[in-house]
Amino acid sequence: MRTERDPTRLDRVFARLDREPERPAHLDVPTMSRHRVVLLCATLAFYLAIVWAVVISSWLVRLDWQVMFFRPYQQWPEIHAFLDYYVVLGQRGPTAVMVAAWLGWRSWRQHTLRPLLTLGASLLLLNITVGAAKLGMGRLGPHYATTIGANEMGLGGDIFPSGHTANAVVTWGILAYLASTPRARRWLSAVSAVTSLGVGLTTVYLGTHWLSDVVLGWVAGLLILLALPWCEPLMARAENAIFDLRDRWRARRGSGAPVPALPVGAPVRLKPLTPQDESAPEPVSAAHPARTHAYHLAPGPHPHTTRSERTPVTPAGSRRPPHPERVTRGTAARPLTGG
Repeated sequence: MRTERDPTRLDRVFARLDREPERPAHLDVPTMSRHRVVLLCATLAFYLAIVWAVVISSWLVRLDWQVMFFRPYQQWPEIHAFLDYYVVLGQRGPTAVMVAAWLGWRSWRQHTLRPLLTLGASLLLLNITVGAAKLGMGRLGPHYATTIGANEMGLGGDIFPSGHTANAVVTWGILAYLASTPRARRWLSAVSAVTSLGVGLTTVYLGTHWLSDVVLGWVAGLLILLALPWCEPLMARAENAIFDLRDRWRARRGSGAPVPALPVGAPVRLKPLTPQDESAPEPVSAAHPARTHAYHLAPGPHPHTTRSERTPVTPAGSRRPPHPERVTRGTAARPLTGG
């Protein structure tokens, strides 16, 4: 008895790598629910509170200076080499390439451009919002500070909020945002949160950012992820436009020059066939001349005829070879006598 082999974990992994035959019918697209709107408003209020605390040089600025004077890179020098590589997880170029490769495969597998369009929209919002905040507040970093205890605002810097931290929140958070199952979304949310938290603290360890820069970077990245459902209708229209352009390009490439449409004339009424019309021979077009019955004559007095003109011939008798013991149907069997 033949039994089928149960698929192993490796077989399931390779099955996941195959392209689906068609686009999934139901894609889990997050919507701007009331809960998300409330969370977005609370996060925005927290964002403004941090900015105001830095502007008025509150206790948060004093904490920034205390952490800077603590110099974490001198307290734990043994992890300096590792954190120099770990902080790359917050750089926009390498992380965008890695995440775009994964989301590009998902787009190919599911026949949809939504993963790549979501990544592009989130990075565009990140560059606009965080870049505008950096240039608008102009805060200097710890290595370029001029006055002890000052907030270093409006001095032409570009350190507040932390771009590394915000980029880590957005880039790795996109994976959780696009997860197909609730379980995967929970796991990816936890992984992205830990990664972005580590990137932010690494910049504080290396002395490139104030602690308040990192906190504002976390909040700025979270605001972008919370506001992404507002961009979903625009991304859907962009996807449809791209697919329509692709289909028109394929049709133009496959058909070559467009075929002009033939003019449609007035309908022609056909008269019914008569017995004479049915017996009339079918006219032959000029492109195909009529065949002449010029057959080669076979030896003998009768010419060679076509198959349809031959009369069917039924062979007489049975085609089976004679057999001495065969009895014809309908006759009695002859008794066997001894020799």
